[in-house]
Amino acid sequence: MSTRSPKAGNNPYKDGINAAIDLFHRRWTMRILWELRSGPVNFRALQTACAEVSSSVLSVRLAELREASLVEHASGEGYSLTRWGQELLAAMEPLVLWAGRWQKSQKA
Repeated sequence: MSTRSPKAGNNPYKDGINAAIDLFHRRWTMRILWELRSGPVNFRALQTACAEVSSSVLSVRLAELREASLVEHASGEGYSLTRWGQELLAAMEPLVLWAGRWQKSQKA
């Protein structure tokens, strides 16, 4: 039995985490997901919530998030998080709490 760490190429999570980081790193991605946390939002309202995003960038990001199975679109309802999107935001809850505490410490 080997006690060595697996080689980078043998790490089953490497490709998943790299793909997720690549997606989350794109401008507006996390903000869009955050704005969908409370339920469906139509395109115009989502663009307003993300005040500085252009309609073309928002369209591209929504397409990427749909392709990644994090967001879905229902006619008449707007965009909403899928089960995967909801799981992502739940997994981020400790980071959200930490960020709030950190931000308050910066103002002190």
